[in-house]
Amino acid sequence: MIPTTIYNYRSPFGLTRGLREICRSGYGTRRLLFVAFDEHSDVHLAVADSLQDVARIKVGNKLALPWPFAGRHFYLDAVHPVARRTAVVNGDRRIGSLAGLIDTAALMAAFVQQAGDESVFFGCTPHQPGSWWVKDETATALHQRGYVDLVPCGRGLVARRTVDDGFYFLPKEEAVAGKLFDWQRVYVSPLGNLLMLERRVVKNRLVLSCQRGLIELAIEELPRVQEVGRISSTAGFAVVGRVTDGAFAVTRGTPTDWGLDQLRPADLVGSRGTSFKELGRLLHDEATS
Repeated sequence: MIPTTIYNYRSPFGLTRGLREICRSGYGTRRLLFVAFDEHSDVHLAVADSLQDVARIKVGNKLALPWPFAGRHFYLDAVHPVARRTAVVNGDRRIGSLAGLIDTAALMAAFVQQAGDESVFFGCTPHQPGSWWVKDETATALHQRGYVDLVPCGRGLVARRTVDDGFYFLPKEEAVAGKLFDWQRVYVSPLGNLLMLERRVVKNRLVLSCQRGLIELAIEELPRVQEVGRISSTAGFAVVGRVTDGAFAVTRGTPTDWGLDQLRPADLVGSRGTSFKELGRLLHDEATS
């Protein structure tokens, strides 16, 4: 358990001041554990208190933290700056109806860039997935075309589509130019529809969570991909992320055509050096215990 402080902001000006204070205090984006909106578009941050805790926490650890806000909140999953004043945002689909989405996404993207990071990731929470392309004063809802769980990689962006067994790629040049619907289908899952993508690429590997199991892909040669591992299962496990050279952040829910229903908080499975193959054995043991 990591001690945290909750901050509430009712305006972009207040959020700007809050982010500056967080940045000045050290470790920048890594101190941000959760970001959520309430029904009034107010923004709520859960921020780690101890710089010692922040120094040791990794992305996989962050994704396995307990949810901090009581009541009705709509969470962000990640913010990925793509170009100047342009970012991809993943989060609760209901955020799109709130007035604060564009301002918050723009401030977060600028915060990430000023901190010298490529992306910021927040804790994992259950919701209908939404993804937006935010540029200046405009937010384009990519999930309205079915594209969700967008993840940046060296050659561009990858994504899945809802109610679809394909894995999609958008080259970097087209992404920066805002050609948002020229995706290439580069892989078809043999385990049913894709229900979740791992939140970030680690060592050119990415885990796809599907209706009937998990698949690990090597994606360094996009648009060419290579399947390097497969875990067939009907237990509803999904990989949210992983600690580099360490455990996998694994959640669990009820597989549907569109995603995982009744999603549970993620747990870290494995330890330092756990491979994808070893993860399969650990999940099998958990499912049968």
